Amino acid sequence: MKKKFISIFTNNTNISLDTKASLIKILKDRGYTVTNEFSEDAELIICIGGDGAFLRTVHSCKFPKCPIIGINTGHLGFFQEVRPADLDRFITDYENGRYTIQELNTVKATVTTNDGQIHNHIGLNEVIIQGRPSYTVHLYISIDDMPIEKFSGDGIVIATPAGSTAYNYSLGGSIVDPRLKLLQVTPIAPMNTTAYRSFTSSLLLPAELSLGVVPEKHYENRIAIIHDGIETIYTGVAEIKVTLSETSVNLLRLKDYDFWSKVKNKFL
Repeated sequence: MKKKFISIFTNNTNISLDTKASLIKILKDRGYTVTNEFSEDAELIICIGGDGAFLRTVHSCKFPKCPIIGINTGHLGFFQEVRPADLDRFITDYENGRYTIQELNTVKATVTTNDGQIHNHIGLNEVIIQGRPSYTVHLYISIDDMPIEKFSGDGIVIATPAGSTAYNYSLGGSIVDPRLKLLQVTPIAPMNTTAYRSFTSSLLLPAELSLGVVPEKHYENRIAIIHDGIETIYTGVAEIKVTLSETSVNLLRLKDYDFWSKVKNKFL
């Protein structure tokens, strides 16, 4: 039986390009067809680089249904599974089915503007809501239409479990096992004084609940929505609704992968 395509993406650093050349040779020697672009016929996507390259690959492929695996030539490499020195072993394990598929949930922000337009943004790691640079933003926050707080600060991060180890973690948010289905809302520089009262710790929301955000009237003319590092500026924002998205990413994990072992190795 003819083998299907494997799509390879890279961040184009020298070490990534060298790794890509070695990988292509191994794959072609084993009878695979390799493409540098996403194909609907691809049985696997391989991303060479760091976590940033992985996120760019996921977005450029529009959250593909086929599995994706990363080869780490970056720094932290939390999504990345394979070392460049282990390419032969990785392909052998893949061909022999010695892997699992880890389904990662995504987060969706739906922005409604005052003129009725609706815009959706999906992130694998997180969605960030901020105002003008270097200015405090005031946001009315509700959970399933129940008012919770008037937030004042630099903004909020709504992270998936997969994104809990990224920006969320640097803000003091919790590390969440990706097997859990939830969203984590973490404040960025919240104000908590006699004049302004905001939660100063993260909130964890179960999958079935939604987060509502309404900018205070004065601040609606400049709201930034940042999903996985992709920024969109809006004016005249009426409401933002954030939910766990139905879109998911299938991450291929080799047989010896363990989330908490990886957390220990990467952070301690």
